[in-house]
Order: sequence, then C-alpha cells, then structure tokens
Amino acid sequence: MATTDKDGGELPPSLPDAAAEHAKLADEIRAHDRRYYQDDAPIVSDADYDALRQKLNALEAAFPDLVTADSPSQTVGAAPSEAFAKVRHAVPMLSLGNAFKDEDVAEFAARIRRFLQMPPEEALAISAEPKIDGLSASLRYEDGVFVRGATRGDGAVGEDVTQNLRTIADVPERLKGKDVPAVIEVRGEVYMSHADFRALNERQVEAGKPVFANPRNAAAGSLRQIDPKNTAARPLRFFAYAWGEASEVPAETQSGMVKNLGRWGFAVNDEMTVCATTDELLAHYRAIEEKRATLGYDIDGVVYKVDRLDLQRRLGFVSRSPRWAIAHKFPAEQATTVLEAIDIQVGRTGSLTPVAKLKPVTVGGVVVSNATLHNEDEIARKDVRVGDTVVVQRAGDVIPQVVRVTDADRKGRGPAFEFPHVCPVCGSHAARDEGEVVWRCTGGLTCRAQAVERLRHFVSRGAMDIEGLGEKQIEAFYEWGEIREPADIFTLEKREKTEGRLTALKNREGWGETSARNLYAAIEAAKSQTVDRLLYGLGIRHVGETNAKRLMRHFATIDALREAAKAATSPSGERGDKGDEAWREIVDIDGIGAVVAKAVVEFFREPKNDPPLDALLAEATPSAMEARAESSPVSGLTVVFTGALEKMTRDEAKAMAERLGAKVSGSVSKKTDLVVAGPGAGSKLEKAKELGIETLTEDEWLARVGE
Repeated sequence: MATTDKDGGELPPSLPDAAAEHAKLADEIRAHDRRYYQDDAPIVSDADYDALRQKLNALEAAFPDLVTADSPSQTVGAAPSEAFAKVRHAVPMLSLGNAFKDEDVAEFAARIRRFLQMPPEEALAISAEPKIDGLSASLRYEDGVFVRGATRGDGAVGEDVTQNLRTIADVPERLKGKDVPAVIEVRGEVYMSHADFRALNERQVEAGKPVFANPRNAAAGSLRQIDPKNTAARPLRFFAYAWGEASEVPAETQSGMVKNLGRWGFAVNDEMTVCATTDELLAHYRAIEEKRATLGYDIDGVVYKVDRLDLQRRLGFVSRSPRWAIAHKFPAEQATTVLEAIDIQVGRTGSLTPVAKLKPVTVGGVVVSNATLHNEDEIARKDVRVGDTVVVQRAGDVIPQVVRVTDADRKGRGPAFEFPHVCPVCGSHAARDEGEVVWRCTGGLTCRAQAVERLRHFVSRGAMDIEGLGEKQIEAFYEWGEIREPADIFTLEKREKTEGRLTALKNREGWGETSARNLYAAIEAAKSQTVDRLLYGLGIRHVGETNAKRLMRHFATIDALREAAKAATSPSGERGDKGDEAWREIVDIDGIGAVVAKAVVEFFREPKNDPPLDALLAEATPSAMEARAESSPVSGLTVVFTGALEKMTRDEAKAMAERLGAKVSGSVSKKTDLVVAGPGAGSKLEKAKELGIETLTEDEWLARVGE
C-alpha cells in the first residue's frame, strides 16, 4: 500500500525513493529562492512554491532522516548581492513555517503546548497580523538615531541599503520617546501600495520603460537601486512588526512591543490583534481575507506569534524559523494557459528534470512562463502533453505548477510525452535506478552540465564564495580547459606564471589587469574559507549548509570527518545491530540521520574522490568554524541527555544546549563530555560511569549553564 501524507497525497514508498525526491525538490526550491530573494524575478507563483515546500515537508515528516540543509525547511532567503556592502545581522533574520489549513493552525497551538508542557487550562495568547508581501529590512538605531539598514539576504548576512532606506518617509531618522533602547534593530517590510504601484507603472509606460510585474517586485527592485536618488523617486512604505538586537526590550509581550514601535515613530499595522483561542485566530484570518482586496497593499496570509516574550525565548528556533510563529497562507490563485513545450534540464548531480514551457500568463499579478513537472511519473500521472491547455496554480506569489489538463478529451491531441533516455547535454546514457523516480545522466566525469554545475556550486556564495567566478567565468575556464576540478581554481595563478602553461588571464577576452588581479586576490582569500563552507562546496548529496555546519562543528576538520567515514560500518540489518562506533558517531550528531550519514560515508569511501580531495586540501587551508557562545561554560562540549527531564522537554533541553554552543549527541562515547541524566536513566548513564564521564542532574545542568 502506498504511503500518503496528511492530505492524502501519495509519497514515495521507500527511503531511497524519498531521498531522491527530496534532493530534487531541495535543488529546485533553492533555485527559486535565488530568483525571488536575490534577482527579484520569480518565475513561479507562491502557490507552486508552497506546493513544493509542502511536498518536501511531507517527505521529511514521513522520513525524518531526510532533513537536510538543502531543504527549504533548513534555509532562509538567498545570499546578498555583490552590488552592495554586506551587513552581518547581530540576530539572524529567519523565515516562517507555513500553515495552509485550519488543522495546521490548531496543530501549531497544540505543538507549542506540548513543547512547553502547558496544561489545557493555562492561557496561550497569540497575536495575529497581516503578512505583508514586500521586502524584509532591518533598521539599526543607536541612541535613537538611525545608523544602518539592511535587507534580509540569506538570514545571516544582508545588503547595506542604509541610504536607500533613508528616502522612505515611514523610516524615522530619530526615534521619539524616553524608553527607546540604547541599541535596537527594528524589523519590518518595505512595500508599495496598489495606488502607488499603478502610478509607477503608468510613468514607466510614458517613459518607454518596462513595467513591473507586481508591487512586491517593484518594491524590492526600488529598494535595491545602486543610486539612492532612484529609490527616492519610488513611492516606498514601511511597516514595522518585529526587532532583532536590542539592549533592552521594554515590554513583556509581542503586541506590547509593537505598540512601542508605533509610539517611537514607526507605521504599524492596525489589523494586528491578540487572540486567546484557535477559533479566534481563524475568525481573524477570515476577516482579514475578506478585507484583502480593500487594504490597498498586497498580503499573502496572516502571521501568528506567541504573544508572551518569555515563552518565545523558551520555545526558541529550529533551523530556519522560530517555533513560536507561523504564517497562515491564503489559498492559491490559478490561471489557464497552453503548454508549448517540455524541456529537460540537467542538474549538477545529473538529474534530468522536466520543465513545462508555457504561453505566458498572469497569475496573481506575476507573469508565468515556466513550471516544473518534477519527473517522468508526474508527467504520466497528470497525462501532460505538448499543446494541452493546462491550469497553472500559484500559492502566494512565487512558484507556479501545472495542476491539471483541461482539454484531455479533445480531438487530434498530441502523443504522450516520451521521457528521454539520453542526456540532452552530453549524449550519455540516462539511467533510472529501481525504486527511484529520477533519471540521471551516467556521464558524471564527462558531462559538461554536471562538471560546470559542480564547480559553480563550489564557488557559490553559500560555499567558497569566490567573487569574480560567476556562472559565465566558470563556463569560460572550463571551455579553456583550465578549471576541471576544485583544486584547479587554487593553482590557476601559479600555472599562469609557469611559462607556456596558459594564456595570461589579463589578456583573455573580457578580462584586464585589474579584474585578473582582483580574481586572484579573491581566490587567495578563499583558501582560508571556513571548513563547513568547503564541505558544503564538495556537493555531497544531502549535505547542505546546515548539515555541513553540524558535521564540522563535531569533527572540526575534513580529514577527521574523512577518517571517521572511512572507518564507519553501517548497520547490517540484523536485529539490534546499530553499526560500529564510527558509524554511530556520525549518525548520532543531532540533526544528522542515517540518510545523511550514508551519503557522507559513501562519498569519502569512494577511492576516486581521494585524489581530487587531497589536491584540494593541499592548496586550501580552511579555517575553523566561528565559535558559538564562547563565554558559555558548555561551549564546545559534547552533551548527551538521558532519562526523563522534569523542568523542560527534551527538545527544549537540546535547543538550550545548542544555543549555548554545545554539541548534542544521541549516544555516549569516549568523545562525550557531559551526560545530563534524569529519572529513569539507564544504559547511557551506566556507560558514562564506566567511561568516567561527568554526569549531572537536571538541576545541576541548569546551575552549570546559569539558567
């Protein structure tokens, strides 16, 4: 019997199938994130984007080992543009989880109560406010004066748009009030009203310039103008609704703090309210939905936040979002258009992904001309053919998907689509493993699509972040035969100086002395990039940015990870077999499951990967990861929790330890530093005593960390 998600959708029947589907979805969503957050040019609607996220979340719920940083459930936004100076957020700007149905909202409230072990009779106040569809920004004030403003970027680092933000009337230059904190980062949304958007597009037409697709794109493009004078000419607005770093927070609730923002001089949303029950939340959601067309600005849902700030602190965060907040999205918008062609794109892992080329159609204010068809099975299930009239859906305002065919009974309909069994890039045979849904090119060492994509991934902002080596430059160096594997990047200048080895870069078309010098400086700087970025850049399947951090926070060096992986023996399948100690050391890292561990072990145990990796490590000397919570008494220690905890849940304890810079493991070994044991602790406590590992009670743990 097929596995289904909570909505009745069919899921892959086995872990290998699910892993393949998960990897494909993750790659697709990351690409759409770049188009949305970085380029301000989405090609799909929110509905399609949310549908991809929902499908991925369903996979992760059914197969927990699939949770990876490649997944949208673990990442935020996209890297900041190189056109602006970078600003590191003192407090990360995270994204929100989504709710699509009433049941999701009820589960959100129930999940909070479970995490906090709140009895049913205890009140749980939750604020509700419109989810503005604009561009997130953070404004830093020192002694009440605006000193710096930045975009969200990738959540950790944003773009410095201070001068552009100064042109917005809703952004006060100086805050008013006696209780303004000495330092506070006010966060909110830059947006454009419907009336201002229409007027702007009318001026664009009069000037013979292209019009904007929707208010969100117009606002994002306007704020990210290189010349602030251009931003000043655009009618931007700003709603404040949150804060980041603050020297003090003069309120005990979310709603109270938002009222303070209003008193200090910011525009805050009048539609915000505080609800005591799930029924009240849903009633407010429906009231806002009815008002949506008359608000005068775009919203795509309602945001719910636990109102008490002390509960927010206890709930903490998961990888990309707070546990105490969620966005309840509005239903998808749909349109009908003609499917003109089906193209096959080859990903950096060799996966062949079908893309529907559509007759352009406007869905929810965005012109859509492409939509993913996911895989061969999805095309067959929907019986999608070239020439069909199809319904295209957007869930929000980002990603489109083909929902169904409307004219399947018409006469003269074209033949069923035949999925190619040959790579369209290199002509190599394409294979589909038993139980998998994805076809993959077998020419991994010769396929230009894979080689170039892997190199582009290696130098990307999330990985080695080598400025000056973009898509076009990587393709050019590959065509010239100068860069075929990562180590070649770091020997480029040395080989140029070796007489007769290669044409001087400054003499190449499109290059000059200055650009060549800047590139070599960027490559030299990248040699000491942090070790987690180098690991992520290797492109190991299921090892995204978050999992790379988890692994390197535990092993510290690539060689240490490689040594463990080569020594690891995974479970044999026999009852009670949990694999050897090296395997358990990897799989027990909090957040790293068997799927990720298996991918890591397979990569490092493949002999063909040793020479290029050795060559890379001979040229690059990656630096250690930035320490977290250096002043914490448990920073850098490996902690195991066992037994029943009475003052907090196990999830809350893990979140606390990680916040303080500790590493949480699921098993006790010689590398364990502390074991926190509650009532009922069994074999883990016994093993800790055998190994002479320090053990603490829950109270002793709280005293140790000063909580």
